Amino acid sequence: MASFVVILGGFWGLCILSVALLKWNEVRYRKKGLPPGTMGWPLFGETTEFLKQGPAFMKNQRSRFGSIFKSHILGCPTIVSMDPELNRYILVNEAKGLVPGYPQSMLDILGKCNIAAVHGSAHKYMRGALLSLISPTMIKDQLLPKIDDFMRSHLSDWDNKIVDIQEKTKEMAFLSSFRQIASTEASSISEAFMPEFFKLVLGTLSLPINLRGTNYHRGFQARQNITCWLRTLVEERRASGEKQKDMLGLLVGEENKYKLSDEEMIDLIITILYSGYETVSTTSMMAVKYLHDHPKVLEELRKEHMAIRERKNPEDPIDYEDYRSMRFTRAVIYETSRLATIVNGVLRKTTTDMEINGYLIPKGWRIYVYTREVNYDPCLYPDPYTFNPWRWLGKGLENQHHFLIFGGGTRQCPGKELGLAEISTFLHYFVTRYRWEEVEGNKLMKFPRVEAPNGLKIRVSTP
Repeated sequence: MASFVVILGGFWGLCILSVALLKWNEVRYRKKGLPPGTMGWPLFGETTEFLKQGPAFMKNQRSRFGSIFKSHILGCPTIVSMDPELNRYILVNEAKGLVPGYPQSMLDILGKCNIAAVHGSAHKYMRGALLSLISPTMIKDQLLPKIDDFMRSHLSDWDNKIVDIQEKTKEMAFLSSFRQIASTEASSISEAFMPEFFKLVLGTLSLPINLRGTNYHRGFQARQNITCWLRTLVEERRASGEKQKDMLGLLVGEENKYKLSDEEMIDLIITILYSGYETVSTTSMMAVKYLHDHPKVLEELRKEHMAIRERKNPEDPIDYEDYRSMRFTRAVIYETSRLATIVNGVLRKTTTDMEINGYLIPKGWRIYVYTREVNYDPCLYPDPYTFNPWRWLGKGLENQHHFLIFGGGTRQCPGKELGLAEISTFLHYFVTRYRWEEVEGNKLMKFPRVEAPNGLKIRVSTP
């Protein structure tokens, strides 16, 4: 009986302490002029709920507090904005008291020179260096041939197999980018590099608590390993004096007007790998899912790509003109990105106390520009939860001010066109070579080959 009383007393004591801590944290951030909201636990805030529930957490908070509310996520007090006009204002007015505000874990792991962390003249310079590697001219002359060769190889052995499409597209996004960066070295080190990169990705969205076993600790260790490999690559390339037509060759070349330090070079390479990984892999996976669920869309997409193949010999690669002709493919990618919403928003940080929409936001707070809900606004996209790529043809939606799938303002995704080229090339070889059916839920697909026109003779298999 005595032990039961002790246990019961301990339980009630823990409950009282928890309530007290929650109350203390609310009072601590109850500053005049702040929007409504909850702050969760000291230090941890509402990060656990935010990471576990994702969009459901945001919808719940919005229903309670409106389109602008406060929270404490990823280690920092944060204002969340779901107001479309305010979001657009913030994205196009970065210089007016706002700078990038990404979590400390992301800054630590991606590096202090990564393009998402720097601002002002440093951002302009790093963005210029990045664009020099992935400009339309570079895509046309150097990157698209590498992408085409890789996609042919990556999809070559899916015949009559059970394929985990999520894992395959993750590998695809990483390996494709890695070959564009270091074409000759990629095959020898990618096997060891890839698992470390996946740890790095997980670590960027975690609380910055450097304890063994945490995602942050594993991600930070992976960052150190990756930095060592990349530093060695840079030194070996520079010492060899060989001029190779890949991103690393351009970065170390004497003719490059952007003279980056080794640290800047390494952070830029990590940025290229990181920024394309999640968007390319998830968009490709979800496109496969949506195409399976919408046969008419698949029929139209396949028609577009079969027409390209009819103009070519069986082993001819696709070229830049072929890519630019893929209008319906581009619409499929936009609609997939809109409906799946791979990137929910962007983070900014205040450099001074600022007034926004009647609220006073303290210096050092983050503003989460949450753009996800814009994608489902029925006024902008009629019947918004229907997968309808035709909505993107001939209406100029890509040029509307509410089009924020790739960000906005001076920080619109510089790799947008490269990502579109990678996904388009994947879809080209995927739909011209295979038919598929879902097995074991949404992740696994079965891919038997199909007949293709114009002498492209491929063995026909049954599921």
